Formats: sequence, C-alpha cells, structure tokens
Amino acid sequence: MPTNSVVSAFRVLETVAEQQPVGLSELSRMVDLPKSTVQRCLLTLHELGWLRPSSAAPTRWSLTYRAFSVGSKARDHQQIRETALPTLNELQLATTETIHLCAPDGREMVLIERLDTAHSLRAFMPLGQRIPMHASATGQAFLAAQPDDAVRSYVADGLAPRTPSTITDADVLWETIEQIRGRGYSINDQGLSTGITAIGAAVLDADGQPLASVSVSGPTSRITADKYETYGLAVHAATQKIRAALLRFDLE
Repeated sequence: MPTNSVVSAFRVLETVAEQQPVGLSELSRMVDLPKSTVQRCLLTLHELGWLRPSSAAPTRWSLTYRAFSVGSKARDHQQIRETALPTLNELQLATTETIHLCAPDGREMVLIERLDTAHSLRAFMPLGQRIPMHASATGQAFLAAQPDDAVRSYVADGLAPRTPSTITDADVLWETIEQIRGRGYSINDQGLSTGITAIGAAVLDADGQPLASVSVSGPTSRITADKYETYGLAVHAATQKIRAALLRFDLE
C-alpha cells in the first residue's frame, strides 16, 4: 500500500476511534479527505477487521474489539496498569470517587484504566480517551514532573481551550506547574470538563522521570476546596506506592 494510503487509513482509524459512531460525510470533513478516499479506507479497515458498520442506514462506523486487543499489548502501559491496580483500588475506596490512570502519548494523556465510583453523579471518560496535558489534572501533573525544556516545548505548540476554565495562558500554566511541584499534586477545576474537578499526581520511574499519572475525579459540587489537600495527599501517596511496586518489579 502506498505511503499516502497508509497515512490516510490511520487518520481515518484514529478519527473513528475519537468520534464513533461516525458517518462518511462527517469523517470526510474531519480528516479533510475526499469521500471516495475515506470510503476506500473504511472498506479496507472493515475487511481487515478494525472497523464495523452499523446495520441501520445511514451507515455509521465504529471500532471493533481488534483495536482493543492490539492496544492492550502495549507492554509498558500494560505493566504500569497491572502493577497500579491494587493501589488504584485502595485510592478509590478511600475517596469514593472515580480514579483515572493515564499514560502519555505525544502532547496528550491516554486513559488506560478507570475505576468508577458508586455515586450516580460521576466523572466519566471512556478507556482510550485522549486528553491534552494542559487541560487535565493527569496531564498537568505529568508536565510538572518533566524538565523545563520539555514544558517549554509543549507550551510553544499552543494551549487550546477545552472549556472556559482551561488554562490557555503560558504564564498561568507555568505558575500552575510551580504550584504542583511545590505541593506534589495538581488541582484541575473544570479545565477538561465543565462541572468536573480532578486532582492528580505523576508516577515516576527510577530516574525521577514521569511514566504515567493518576487522578481522583468527580463533580465540582462534591470535590470542593476543603477536600483538595486530603485527596491531593492521597493521590500523591498512591503514586509513590505505585512507583515502589514498579521498582520492585524491575528488580525481580
């Protein structure tokens, strides 16, 4: 398959993953390709088992479980997830809120594990969701754990808003990062989703570099300012425990 065709197919696949279920016309606009090209990509990906069409007209496309099967074999993320799960469960029981474990991919964090709260009103993101670092508690914590040069590189590419509360000013982001470094956890009040507050901390490797991030997320009406420190210390302690477990795993 020519290189351009491969690139187009992956663009279509990734856009379906983000927007599913999605139709041909919408996809064509989103990936900025002719409908005929998008249609060929869809049919090829369907034939290979990556996508499935809806049974009802108009046809809309979604991922199959093949994508999950392949994605779950990402070894580093899988090791982090499996090692972190017992501690994530403890954190969920202690806070009674939704717990997210995210790993980096470029300028975004990818949700690789979610433990849901029993509350009917809750934060919700599907597994595999990609979220910009500057707009999320997990991402801000991850950025704060990186060297300044990495943060400068991230900021140079712009800070697009997700909600009216997203940090879009570079100076504000730097100030936020310094606060996170000082206290050990991030506080993201409605920066990713309106009505949702999250508190996060980074999981570090043996050299002190960030591998992933954990957050406690819930409605802003429930995660109020008087709980920030309690949840922040809890999520920071959880990431320290996960780090210790990962280090033990590497030594075995």
